[in-house]
Amino acid sequence: MSTMTGLDVFDTTIHKTNVWLKEIADEINAPNRHQAYMALRAVLQSLRDRLTIEEAVQLGAQLPLLVRGIYYEAWQPADKPLKERDKEGFLSHISKYFARTEPDIDADRIARGVFKVLERRISEGEIEDVKSVMPKQLRELWD
Repeated sequence: MSTMTGLDVFDTTIHKTNVWLKEIADEINAPNRHQAYMALRAVLQSLRDRLTIEEAVQLGAQLPLLVRGIYYEAWQPADKPLKERDKEGFLSHISKYFARTEPDIDADRIARGVFKVLERRISEGEIEDVKSVMPKQLRELWD
């Protein structure tokens, strides 16, 4: 049987990541896989930067290998969690990821769509832990 990379671990994570991207694209009505990738990256990194280091690492441990790389990309835990923890700041951070290609992106819709996929793909206990360390107005994005 032929594989994409010749290594099962890589083929598996590529497959899982493609499943996640398809689900995100469906949730946010993305016109292409690149927009789904941008949404995943923007929301995961915005979320990561607002979690305690311990909670960020616990969430990261449940992500597929390739998604975990996106999640940890350019992470600087020394100054985390960010002090700014309001909904507007969170959504603004997501919008900045799309500023060059889609300045009018609906960051609220993007966040909610990615969170729905996370709820399906991450253990319920971990999602509850993540929500419990978030401010109330950010928890509302999970509804």
